[in-house]
Amino acid sequence: MSMGTLPAEILSAASEHDTAKCIFSSAVRPVNATVGALVSDAERVAGALQGRGIGRGDVVAVQLPNWYEGAVAQAAVMLCGATLVPIVDTYGPREIGFILRQSGASAVFVPGTWRRRNYPALIASIGDLPALRTVIVVDDDGPAPADTLRFSDLTARFARPYAAPTGIAPGDRATLIFTSGTTAAPKGVQHSHASVLAEMTSPVMLRSRDPEARYLALFPGGHVAGLLGLLRMLLHGGLTVHLDRWGSARAARMVDEHELTRTSAAPIHLTGLLDERERGTATLNSLREVLTGAAGVPPALIRRADDAGILAYRTYGSSEHPTISSGLPEDSLAKRATTDGRVIEGNEIRLVDPAGQDVSDGTPGEIVSRGGELFSGYSDQTLDVEAFLPGRWYRTGDVGRIDQDGYLTITGRIKDIIIRGGEKISAKEIEDILAQHPKIVEAAAVGAPDDRYGERVCAVVVTRGGAELDLEEVGTLFASVGAARQKTPEEIVVVDELPRTASGKVQKYLLRTQVGGVRNEQ
Repeated sequence: MSMGTLPAEILSAASEHDTAKCIFSSAVRPVNATVGALVSDAERVAGALQGRGIGRGDVVAVQLPNWYEGAVAQAAVMLCGATLVPIVDTYGPREIGFILRQSGASAVFVPGTWRRRNYPALIASIGDLPALRTVIVVDDDGPAPADTLRFSDLTARFARPYAAPTGIAPGDRATLIFTSGTTAAPKGVQHSHASVLAEMTSPVMLRSRDPEARYLALFPGGHVAGLLGLLRMLLHGGLTVHLDRWGSARAARMVDEHELTRTSAAPIHLTGLLDERERGTATLNSLREVLTGAAGVPPALIRRADDAGILAYRTYGSSEHPTISSGLPEDSLAKRATTDGRVIEGNEIRLVDPAGQDVSDGTPGEIVSRGGELFSGYSDQTLDVEAFLPGRWYRTGDVGRIDQDGYLTITGRIKDIIIRGGEKISAKEIEDILAQHPKIVEAAAVGAPDDRYGERVCAVVVTRGGAELDLEEVGTLFASVGAARQKTPEEIVVVDELPRTASGKVQKYLLRTQVGGVRNEQ
């Protein structure tokens, strides 16, 4: 495949995969189409954007659910040569205002009303957005609100034949993706055409070039995994069913109804699908492979999937470096359950100490990475100083180790530790043990204030059916696996659900506030 500009790659893919089906499952805007039709519509919208004066050098935000129009809009922005800013559809005025201001977006696509929120009114309420000239509303059931443009009117009022942009270099900025902001303000992650194409042509993505594969798309379009899933469909084909909002029963029903064979999922998604199978509401008989990541993956979850006949394997990456390592279906169950796979071809990693020096073999260290998929830098360039070591090695903030077979295992975050009596305890290790308890559906470990030790281990858990859970039961589990006494939770908080970002990551700072352990993580 040519490593030209991304618009050219999308266009060339249209002819190769023009009959591949794409199904947008939505109670609001269901659409069955082909990839060819989607790209043709994207060309029309791209031409209209060009007629509106938008092209290379401009920034366009898209905050739409996984609707057909959302896919068309994202493809259109890239086709006309502008920088695409995907925004998670559940973000509110604070996050949207921050992203629109920092990105300098001149146009934004939004729903009319979605999840009981009026988006044109929301944009209007934000106030000072000096760069924003056009608000395009996907809502054709009435006149567009004042100072906005209906999606259907865009191509009518500004129609012009699409012209592929010229002068776009592989190093030009293609996308600006804002991180989830689990511990601090979102960061604008800049990806070039070259880095996006490196991800699309990585060994992990090339495995998806299976004409018989049928995909379930779960991640929101505003998340990096959602955008990459859309590009995978455009570049590599294969029937794809997109869900505009997560619901385990609906997702499992789609798997059975369309005989879907693969998906990429956060642990919460895989857990939900397996729960539906155990309830007898779905069989999942067609589902063969699940690549899971975006949050900590308990080994017990991979083993549970294996018991259901599903080959689940872990992957590791971030908005800044989308796929650093990945397991494979042919890996042993032990490797799939307990490691995050091998570093994929084209990437490099080192494990370093706090001074940036390589640690000895077998010793955990902070993961620093580089490769073709690595981002160009943050939109706020002051953040780059601490983000990179000499040689453009990106400091991930994750701690890992490499075993003798070359498999990488993420053991935690540098900041995601509990310091009890001066001893550092990995929150992920605690969570992996908690996941083995039959009553626990989900768990997060955080440090709670303690007068004697500074912090104590607090387990915030969601239990199966709201069952009660006491410290004695948890203590028995930790003793049975041989965990050190200081790692055993000393406080249990049972909640209905854990606060999460759109990609499924638990927002630890909210949990620390809840248990009184407020920590500065800026």
